[in-house]
Amino acid sequence: MIAENLDNKRIAVLLSGGVDSSVVVYEFARLGLHPDCFYIKIGPEETEEWDCSSEEDLEMATAVAHKYGCHLEVVDCHREYWDQVTRYTMDKVKAGLTPNPDVMCNRLIKFGAFHEKCGHDYDLIATGHYAQTEIEERTKWLCTSPDPVKDQTDFLAQIYDWQLEKAIFPIGHYMKDEVRLIAEREHLVNARRKDSQGICFLGKIDYGEYVRRYVGEKTGRVVELETGRLIGEHRGHWFYTIGQRKGLGFGGGPWFIVKKDVDENVLYVSHGYDPETAYKQDFPIHGFHSINGQMPGERVTFKIRHTPEFHAAMLEPTGDGAFTVHSEDRIHGVAPGQFCVIYDEQHHRCYGSGEITV
Repeated sequence: MIAENLDNKRIAVLLSGGVDSSVVVYEFARLGLHPDCFYIKIGPEETEEWDCSSEEDLEMATAVAHKYGCHLEVVDCHREYWDQVTRYTMDKVKAGLTPNPDVMCNRLIKFGAFHEKCGHDYDLIATGHYAQTEIEERTKWLCTSPDPVKDQTDFLAQIYDWQLEKAIFPIGHYMKDEVRLIAEREHLVNARRKDSQGICFLGKIDYGEYVRRYVGEKTGRVVELETGRLIGEHRGHWFYTIGQRKGLGFGGGPWFIVKKDVDENVLYVSHGYDPETAYKQDFPIHGFHSINGQMPGERVTFKIRHTPEFHAAMLEPTGDGAFTVHSEDRIHGVAPGQFCVIYDEQHHRCYGSGEITV
């Protein structure tokens, strides 16, 4: 269901090689449209041993574009990704924060660098995101998908108003299973291909190894928060995030990461499978970014990570784009640097997001 008026519109499809964007091309083709397709080339600084699945992605994208009679062009945004998204990620990691590169990729690359290189020639930029839009009184809103597991509005909550104006999400009204069925029915080459996991450019590369490559290692202490007892050593606070329990490797566990001292490179942990120190109900956010200029009211819903759950909260303005979130639920693993994405009470319309500062 493509709600936009497509008469005489020039349409660009960002075709990744995955099943979602491939079904986007089908959605246009069944309307008799043959949009121009673009494969955005991004990746780490090096190739060879750091190369991911980009060759297979491009092969899949090429096959889908050919099937529907669409022109496919490769757009190299590697340098822009490194200068903007990867640098953002590493700067946040070194500062002891928890970044979200995929959020910034949408703003800076898919709807940013691509637009500067090619997208300005098009009226609409279509992607395979699970999101929807609606217009009320000439204001365009970013709205959630009916699939709570796949909904990707949280990854889009930092885009600008002009980017939303050009965005179209042709599969946003589907459930993921429906997209798979369409792909199989249409005999798409990637119909049964697994969804990509993790950060968009890393492919099969281990995130911890990637951080080690660019940030390095530095031994520090692991301390029990409640007692001050030395638990062990770690290889750099940037390898860990608040709320983390798995993969710590500290003896005598289970342990939760509950606090960092970035200046002293100290990790503070609490013992147990579900310690009280792993939860918060009230936390500040700053730099709130409104997607379309509309600000949220007092009663909202929110999420701080890519999960199906939304949490009800009261939003207290504290000035200059800053708020305190008063959650009705105890929230696990609230970490500085995460984006808190704000929705209306019905978690239908997405207002935007701000960065957690606790």
